[in-house]
Amino acid sequence: MKKLKVYEYGGCSTCKKALRFLDGKKIAYEKVDITEVPPSIFELKRMLGHVGNIGKLFNTSGLVYKELGLSKLLPGMSEQESLTLLAKNGRLVKRPFVLGDGWGAVGFKEEEWKKRL
Repeated sequence: MKKLKVYEYGGCSTCKKALRFLDGKKIAYEKVDITEVPPSIFELKRMLGHVGNIGKLFNTSGLVYKELGLSKLLPGMSEQESLTLLAKNGRLVKRPFVLGDGWGAVGFKEEEWKKRL
């Protein structure tokens, strides 16, 4: 299996659980700080193909999301506008954001990850 790319944030407890899970399974991964290097538009589009809904890519509980009032703005935004916004600010992206060979996931659901890995 090709190495996973895991976009994470060090202060995120869900990210920490996901990384402990991967370490426990001895699964190789590349860790990327999502606040310093957000996923590219290409990677966001790949993930969108896995999750099916642009709204699932947003960290709706985050401060930046709330400060920008995105719950009201997103319905009127195009997919491209949403992807551009996500690619510019990693704090808006739901995490962990994981891309692997033929799959992707946002958030950490252990049972789902067990099936995929």
